[in-house]
Amino acid sequence: MKVALRKVGKAPVDFEVKSDEITFKGYLQYDSGKLILLKANLDGFALAECNKCGEEFKLPVNEEIEFFISDGVYEGSNDIELDVVESFDSIADLDELLNSEIELIKSDYHSCENCKTK
Repeated sequence: MKVALRKVGKAPVDFEVKSDEITFKGYLQYDSGKLILLKANLDGFALAECNKCGEEFKLPVNEEIEFFISDGVYEGSNDIELDVVESFDSIADLDELLNSEIELIKSDYHSCENCKTK
């Protein structure tokens, strides 16, 4: 699902995107300047690899996600640290953002139930 950033205003734009067994649901809302706030929840299961035994398992996911999307290069102040994703085509590709968040979660250290009990 792609959303044109110029169409996002002060009224929240709701979205829901699904990938396999994960739902990415939330809203986009204009914040200031070139920044759009994305606030969402990731809920479901992701396939992850156990870092101890290497077996693949279903990892339960329930994460609150909040970051900004900049319409173009973000030139923010050094005084405030923001989590910003830059969009160079004025489009928020929510499928791509969902996949990035899933990969970020999977890159963390995870153990399957068998290895947790050993």
